[in-house]
Amino acid sequence: MIADIFIKRPIAAMVVSIVLVILGTIAIFSLPISQYPEITPPVVQVTGQFIGADAKTVEQTVTIPVESQVNGVEGMEYIQSNSTNDGRMTMNVFFHVGTNIDIAATDVQNRVNVALPVLPDEVKRLGLTIRKRSPSILMLVAVYSPGRTHNIEFLDNYSNIFIKDALIRVKGVGDVFRRPSCSWMLPSTANGSWHRQNCPPAYRMNLSA
Repeated sequence: MIADIFIKRPIAAMVVSIVLVILGTIAIFSLPISQYPEITPPVVQVTGQFIGADAKTVEQTVTIPVESQVNGVEGMEYIQSNSTNDGRMTMNVFFHVGTNIDIAATDVQNRVNVALPVLPDEVKRLGLTIRKRSPSILMLVAVYSPGRTHNIEFLDNYSNIFIKDALIRVKGVGDVFRRPSCSWMLPSTANGSWHRQNCPPAYRMNLSA
């Protein structure tokens, strides 16, 4: 029945179509934007440094005491820790998807404070850093020197002083990772062999939410 009305009155059908298009265009700007659901677990990272200690010493004196206190924090799924020969300790605490990362970071901070008294004085003096992180990379920023007028050391220093702090203050950015450029291997299409190509002066920064 409705189809017959529009067939007999084509002008009315055109007017209704135009009105629907206008209303739809207006609705596009007023409807809420649906975001992708969270599929990666939130992460709280604990980092520290024991200057002059090897990986085994860091593991026994720093990583294990901190891990024993943080283990079992509410909402935690698992812990991934790493100790290196340059005295660095990195511990990633993964939480269930949907966990409030602010509350999780506070809980981890409280657990770390319990472990502080038993840590070496050098570690307590430097302190432990607790940061909220996401395992997914938000953005990749490349800093390069046009015409190769500056080397990697200059770009490293410039990025660390002027760019890193500015990026980390952006809302939603959890951490900034600096990755200096390196050499890579390129195939030669002429004879099928491989040759080494030196990277141009460049500096990459990975931003995690």
